Amino acid sequence: MAWAPEARTAPGEGGGTTLEVLRALASGPRGLVEAEAEARLLRHGGNVFPGHRPVSWPRRLARGLRDPFTAVLLGLGVVSAGTAAWGTTCVIAVLVAVSCALRATGEHRADRSAATLRDLVAATATVRRRASEDAPPATRELPVAELVPGDVVLLAPGDLVPADLRLLRTTGLTVHESALTGESAPVAKSAPDRASGDGPGGDRRHLCFQGSSVASGTASAVVVATGRRTVLSGALPGAPPGNGRRGRSTGPFERSVNGIAWMLIRFMLLIAPVVLVADALLRGRGLQTLPFAVAVAVGLTPEMLPVIVTTALARGAALLARDGEVIVRRLPALHDLGAADVLCVDKTGTLTEDRPVLARAVDGDGHEDPAVLHWAAVNALWTLHLAELPVPDALDDALLDADATAGEEYEGVDALPCGPGRRLSTAVVRRPGDARFALARTHTLVVKGAPEDVLERCALDPAGRERLARRAAALAGDGLRVLAVARAERPARERPYTDADEHDLTFTGFVGLSDAPAPTAARALTALARRGVTVKVLTGDHPGTAARVCRELGLAPGTPVTADRVDALDDAALTRLAAGTTVFARCTPAHKARIVRALRAGGHTTGFLGDGVNDLAALHAADVGVCPRDGVDVAREAADVVLASKDLTALDRAIVTGRRATANITTYLRITLSSNFGNVVAMLVAGLMLPFLPMFPAQVLVQNLFFDAAQLALAFDRPGPGAGSRPAVLRPRALLRFVTGFGLLNAAADLATFAVLLGAAGEAAFSAGWFTENLLTQAMVMLLLRSGRVPGPVGVAVGGLAVAGLLLPLSPLGAALSMSPLPPAYYGLLGVVLGLYGAALAVARRRNRGLNVSPSGD
Repeated sequence: MAWAPEARTAPGEGGGTTLEVLRALASGPRGLVEAEAEARLLRHGGNVFPGHRPVSWPRRLARGLRDPFTAVLLGLGVVSAGTAAWGTTCVIAVLVAVSCALRATGEHRADRSAATLRDLVAATATVRRRASEDAPPATRELPVAELVPGDVVLLAPGDLVPADLRLLRTTGLTVHESALTGESAPVAKSAPDRASGDGPGGDRRHLCFQGSSVASGTASAVVVATGRRTVLSGALPGAPPGNGRRGRSTGPFERSVNGIAWMLIRFMLLIAPVVLVADALLRGRGLQTLPFAVAVAVGLTPEMLPVIVTTALARGAALLARDGEVIVRRLPALHDLGAADVLCVDKTGTLTEDRPVLARAVDGDGHEDPAVLHWAAVNALWTLHLAELPVPDALDDALLDADATAGEEYEGVDALPCGPGRRLSTAVVRRPGDARFALARTHTLVVKGAPEDVLERCALDPAGRERLARRAAALAGDGLRVLAVARAERPARERPYTDADEHDLTFTGFVGLSDAPAPTAARALTALARRGVTVKVLTGDHPGTAARVCRELGLAPGTPVTADRVDALDDAALTRLAAGTTVFARCTPAHKARIVRALRAGGHTTGFLGDGVNDLAALHAADVGVCPRDGVDVAREAADVVLASKDLTALDRAIVTGRRATANITTYLRITLSSNFGNVVAMLVAGLMLPFLPMFPAQVLVQNLFFDAAQLALAFDRPGPGAGSRPAVLRPRALLRFVTGFGLLNAAADLATFAVLLGAAGEAAFSAGWFTENLLTQAMVMLLLRSGRVPGPVGVAVGGLAVAGLLLPLSPLGAALSMSPLPPAYYGLLGVVLGLYGAALAVARRRNRGLNVSPSGD
């Protein structure tokens, strides 16, 4: 069953007569006095969702310091300051500041875009107020944020319910509560009798909740709760107040980065002591090697990772926001969206438009019959006109859309509309020509409504009635909302018709209606399947209805699983079942959240797309939550990603953008870690075998500075087309295997360079030669290990890195760094080493093509 709003403690929601409620609110049908309303606004605060509090810049910057690699950099900065390596300390401080500033700027831009979306859906309410105690009430439009408890609000078709209301008067009022309950059918509402009240546990038809909308009818109501006191802000039992993301476990991005960070931290904690102990035992240098050990640790650390990560994700988020299609409210969520291999969606309002359309019109034998639709539309048209309904019922609207000209050949006589406890409507019509022959005039009664109620009034034997009831059940089992149609000819008369005239009807047929699919839903599902994302539907609707929508959209529903079966399973069994199930029906919010958690427990990176309060628990449980712009406030605040429209194809673009950003981050990690790992291995070997340090600490840091600056271009790279084809996840183990293989290959090139240098250069030229070789091999790695085809900004960075490696030892800066010019013969031998290294890289890259194409490959 669908979730129903729980009782709150605000006046009017806990029962009592209407007069008692108005007295408790110090209000009345004439509305509040303006002065009193202003005082209440100061006392209660604005009628806004409590999550709309801006985050200060200091807090945004402080959150950036929690990044694990930023913490690593800070630790290295402290060590560098302790060894008086002030240059290294300054470089690290700049990197930390730039990373935090970029992340804070990206989050600020996302929050500003989200605030713009809130402004686009901001609304006004029609309120009845008085200028003074003795003044007559006046009706005016008021911003929703200025409503206070006790205000009298007027509702009309299409209005959003601006706060939690208790109804005072109603006329044919029906309300869409799908955002709250997941049920797509409008709910009839009525004011309680003034002398009695609906207490807790009643059907609560006398209440309207913020987040719902008026489908038909009119009403006046008194505001009983605003702001954080509304059911919408309270959301669900157990859900966090305000921002629904509080308390969520870390997502895939945080887990992956934490895993990589701790892997590097452990390796750094091992390497630095090894360097010190080895030099003390074998070379007797002891603590003199401490600056070199720190430089080795800095060389192993991907210092630019916080900057690369923030730049790549912020750039992707900015590209999405530029067209106004997608707002990324939390930068790591862009990676998580690209990593998602399962997307759970709610049906109502996501896959469908929350609007019924005609699916079938059949006779009693199940054969398509246009006459059934014709008579159903006649009933809809003349009931609407004669009963003076403000707007047609959603089902009647669908019938009139399907047969726009039906009923025009008739004249309306009378109508008996649906109402509380009455599930059918009757329209009485006549042909215009019948008026000339008074004795021969006849009236046609056209009856339409719930099958069991209509069949009860038809002239049928028990067997025939049972057969038609089975036919209606079969249509309902196919996911349709079924209406029966019948009619009867009666002699014309002047007195009004009553429900006593609805007897001995001739059965005409059934009309079946289904929810209209969202225009882009089919294309979006096809695109998601092409991206390797499995879609699962979690809905509160009937399993047949959900399965039918899936079939219409080209998604194989399989065998739907209902909530009662979910309740019967433990977590392990549900994890196994969820992996192979496409449709979960009759779900409450708790069921949706449990299914999402089960999918995550099964190793899937899971996203959830929903727009209502009933989706909040699942949005909170998912790795990444997605909400359309016109979802309720509490859902938008809980979501990581907001779609600016219900065009679901924008979600495909967001996924591809997230995967490309992840591909750039992964490319950076592969390149820098494999290159740094190779250099560290070479440094250790050379430090133990050579009577001098292979490179001075200042030279190591300058080399790192050039390499880091060049790698910033990777954040702006354009990955190859394969980068968006599969879910992209940063996997520490796969990265470790890649780094080990390519790092050892890089170390082999370094050791070959050592052999060349020992025969061609002295100690000063040795460090200069290795400096040049290092930058050239790093340039080759950047060019050959990226997945994109056109170099673009990476090509420029590679060229600059190569030029720096060749010219720096010859410049005055080289002399300042204790580097001397290299003999000409060295460059020829270096060319041979680089040629062999490039060929080996190309061969290894082809063998590891899966790693280069998809960051998720293991």
